[in-house]
Amino acid sequence: MTDSSTTLERAHQLLTAEDDGRACRDIPDEACREQPANFFTHVATLACTKTGDGLIDPKLVLSWLVNALGAPAGFVGLLVPVREAGSLLPQLVSSGWIRSMPQRKWAWAAGSLVQALAVMGIAAAAMLLRGAEAGIAITALLAVFALGRSVCSVSYKDVLGKTVSKATRGTATGTASTLAAAGVLTFGILLATGILPRTIPVIVAVLLLAATLWITAALLMARLHEEAGSTEGGRTPLSVVRENLTRLTTDRQLLIYILTRGLLTTTAIAPPYIVMLDQRDAGYSRLGWFVIASSLAALLSTYAWGRLADRSSRWVLILSALIAAAILASTATLAWIMPNASTLYLMLPFCLFALMIAYQGVRLGRSVHLVDMATPETRAAYTALSNTIIGALLLLTSGFGIIAQAYGTPAVLALFAILCALAAVSAFALKEVQSDD
Repeated sequence: MTDSSTTLERAHQLLTAEDDGRACRDIPDEACREQPANFFTHVATLACTKTGDGLIDPKLVLSWLVNALGAPAGFVGLLVPVREAGSLLPQLVSSGWIRSMPQRKWAWAAGSLVQALAVMGIAAAAMLLRGAEAGIAITALLAVFALGRSVCSVSYKDVLGKTVSKATRGTATGTASTLAAAGVLTFGILLATGILPRTIPVIVAVLLLAATLWITAALLMARLHEEAGSTEGGRTPLSVVRENLTRLTTDRQLLIYILTRGLLTTTAIAPPYIVMLDQRDAGYSRLGWFVIASSLAALLSTYAWGRLADRSSRWVLILSALIAAAILASTATLAWIMPNASTLYLMLPFCLFALMIAYQGVRLGRSVHLVDMATPETRAAYTALSNTIIGALLLLTSGFGIIAQAYGTPAVLALFAILCALAAVSAFALKEVQSDD
């Protein structure tokens, strides 16, 4: 055994040490022997892509960029739905051909490269275009980015389920999220302090750095030790759609999971509405502080959420839903009581910080719950089906903008709070999928 292997094993034991003998659960014996290396490959790969996600964040960074380029305001409202829905909707179809691949890591690596190329295109558009042309180009390239992201999403849970033990999946994703948050936090601090000026060339350079991270992630994933898996189910898109939809009538737990996740999409689309409450330059003058709030929340919470998800992803979903409901209700109340007070403006980054803690819990909880709930045979199908339904739901979120125009942003935040509270109720009906019983 080499020194590097010994170091990996020690670090792996330090991060994942359990006292109940749950090593190598739900993975092939061959993958068990590769646990330390595979675990840290996942950590490094996800750290790269999650850092990239933070650097181009459509809710904050791309919204600022589109605004700075003089694009019509409507394009800002399209960014989050295009990225989120575009990442999810294609998955019901793509799961068929991904399932036909004995090693799905190659699909993930290809999707990562597509994301890198799309981000490079956004950087080029920012340098060459202005106004509506810039808005159209960036939105279209973000749709391409989302397509690559969809391939990564539908393949990743299958790869994770084959290569990392059931008892440590949340820890791997939580550790990666923490590392990424530290990088994005540094970016936010540099913006807030003026060390990095808020200029288009600076943001373009940041976008190119993010593209490099996705390329690095693709190369790392290619080195992952993944045993060839079953290729059954690699049929035509129409047959995949038909079979997967019937699962909604036969698997009650899957239905409850999708309901819970659907209600919790509010945690993803709420941040821009919080930023909108800062009516001074639509919040963009404090871009750095909002980035700091978002990344600091991830830095402080993701590892803890991941560890808790390995014990009970159900309770992670319940707690994160309750936290989100409380924060959104409090923010809406503050906005109603003091709509133009300086105190509200000072509180908004703190409100975003607390909401993003809940959001990180939602992301980790739903991911780990789905992987542990499904079997190796159903994991890709469950992922594709749930993601496609959520993607369709996200297309409808533009309706919240209409509500905001008619009744005000605080009304939308109050509605989000109610939906999160309902999500906590539905999450109680989920089973403890981490239990061996």
